[in-house]
Amino acid sequence: MSVTVFTMTHKKFDEPKDGIYVPLHVGRAKAKDLGYAGDDTGDQISAMNCYYGELTGVYWIWKNFKTDGAVGVCHYRRYLVDDQDVILTEKEYETLLQRYDIITTKVLRLNCAYYDGYAANHHIKDLIETGNVIREKYPDYYNVYERIVHSNKTLFGNIMVTSKQLFDEYAAWLFDIFFEVQKRIDIDSYDDYHKRVFGFISEILLLVWITQRKLSFYECKVGMLGEKKETIEMKHQLAAYFKRKDIAGAKAYFLSSLEKRPDVLMEASDIYGELKLSMQVISTCDLEQQAYGSSVLDRTTDFRELMRYFSRLNAIAAKMRDGEDTLEDRAYLKNENVSKIALQIAMQIAGALSNAPYGTGLGKPYKM
Repeated sequence: MSVTVFTMTHKKFDEPKDGIYVPLHVGRAKAKDLGYAGDDTGDQISAMNCYYGELTGVYWIWKNFKTDGAVGVCHYRRYLVDDQDVILTEKEYETLLQRYDIITTKVLRLNCAYYDGYAANHHIKDLIETGNVIREKYPDYYNVYERIVHSNKTLFGNIMVTSKQLFDEYAAWLFDIFFEVQKRIDIDSYDDYHKRVFGFISEILLLVWITQRKLSFYECKVGMLGEKKETIEMKHQLAAYFKRKDIAGAKAYFLSSLEKRPDVLMEASDIYGELKLSMQVISTCDLEQQAYGSSVLDRTTDFRELMRYFSRLNAIAAKMRDGEDTLEDRAYLKNENVSKIALQIAMQIAGALSNAPYGTGLGKPYKM
């Protein structure tokens, strides 16, 4: 059985050496040609990429790619990997597909119901209308949809590998729903981030479809390759604010950026956790300045040193939470003159992490 995994991209990238991974330029109808095969040929919806994201590539594969083997979708920065964070090979896919109907990401366990999280970050009427369309067009799926959308589970990234037959059946179901939903919502009134309605909602619909069809699926780790440009740019800007000891400016910039792109704090974007650490820097320095008239920025304004300092502090706080801190840890806190405020915030973070339900299943940067 042959396996073809289309790597969805909107920019040039270092392609995996394994030839089963084929770059597919999504949204090419309205973008500069990158030299890759695009989703703008044959039967296609490439021009609607601003609403559908990588799903314009899924549509293109469904309508235009013919194979008797397996087909799948990954991203230019996200790949399915083994337990050693090595990108899966054709042989590994073939072996897994002998036992499972679909290979996809690990099921994410969220801190709240998917419905509540969506309502907090998107236009909830879009999710409600999706449920209405499912009830009308696919009533057998509606109870499963309602149960899953009000649970704390979802899948990640529209990443999957399966037989072409199942891929086509899923795509036909998915786009039949979304094309009707699109008629019922005022999507063009949204900003660029929130316009990507169908890319967001499709992640949970894949889980709905798999569950209703009673398909067996293998939950696979996702390996990350590099950070998003938005993440890198935010870190550069925050480093400049820290260098100037401008915590008020850093806070305003961070909140403004987060409003535009709430996804930057997701593990898929902030893969090294440095934006979360930057939030901690801002909160700690803000409170320290109010309480003491000085902050950790009076000792260092270097971004890398700040990341190391707060990473070490969080590690110690986690050990203190579990009663496993050492004399060396206590000496570090004393020698670095760590404030009560800094330690309290680190302890709060450690407590939040210990209460988080499971992990995301996202791996480290993959190995070729």
